[in-house]
Amino acid sequence: MGRRDLVELVLLAAIWGASFLFMRIAVPEFGPIALIACRVGVGALFLLAVLAVTGKITNLPQKVLPYFILGAINTAIPFVLFAYAVTTLPAGFGSVINATVPLFGALIATTLSLEKISLQKGIGLAVGFGGVLLLVSAKLTVAADRMAIAAGLLAALLYGIAAYYSKKQFAGENPLFVATGSLVAATVLLIPFTLYAWPLSPISTKAWLYGIALGIVCTAVAYLLYFRLIKNVGPTKAITVTYLIPVFGMLWGYIVLSEEITWNMLAGCLVILAGTTLVVRSPQKTVSTAAATATTSGPES
Repeated sequence: MGRRDLVELVLLAAIWGASFLFMRIAVPEFGPIALIACRVGVGALFLLAVLAVTGKITNLPQKVLPYFILGAINTAIPFVLFAYAVTTLPAGFGSVINATVPLFGALIATTLSLEKISLQKGIGLAVGFGGVLLLVSAKLTVAADRMAIAAGLLAALLYGIAAYYSKKQFAGENPLFVATGSLVAATVLLIPFTLYAWPLSPISTKAWLYGIALGIVCTAVAYLLYFRLIKNVGPTKAITVTYLIPVFGMLWGYIVLSEEITWNMLAGCLVILAGTTLVVRSPQKTVSTAAATATTSGPES
């Protein structure tokens, strides 16, 4: 991996780590659904503009139903779930939960008999989900925290499912087309819910700026960086961004919001990433590819 690729990898981790901070700040005024509608809508417009400027917008594949399915399970629903999760959980905590995406991807592959479970992968899954238990152990006494944790883990599970759906439906397609189509579909899906859930109180300029930053920086620009990394260094190396996102998620939360970094968060993060490393570095290539696909939305994506 060259110096420029390494810089872009760290920058991408910093951006996706910041997405949890931005959601944490903006979601109290927007609400989860309205905030994510803003995020995906702005992101979709930005990527459509990129395609228009480069003259590629007419090349978008006409796969309406697959775009809507992918937009639902890989963007709209998990984004809303994570936005809901950070209404009560610290931004750094949410970013650590996001690090379980490759574990869920590997678990789904094993459950669907797409891969045989090796000893290394089995140990990795056990270690990784043991880290989840360690992470959430101090948060299970409060009902709101339990709901938020469940929402974050469900979002990670949906990313894992979406990875295999995307691989089946969009094999060989330009990832930029897939990202644009799924964001447009997610925006359309969220519009009716947003009309119902739009907040009655005026939204401050500060919250709007964070919402727009989520769409442009943490979604559209992040996608472009991620696709460039996949092209230049391959999905296996690009997925290492997963290891850095929790670091930046906790760092931004601590610097901007003075969020406490507890020993549960640090220990859980380290154990989850250790398990993920064992899974991703297992001999099967499918896990690495699927996990890399799943992280394209992990803010939280």
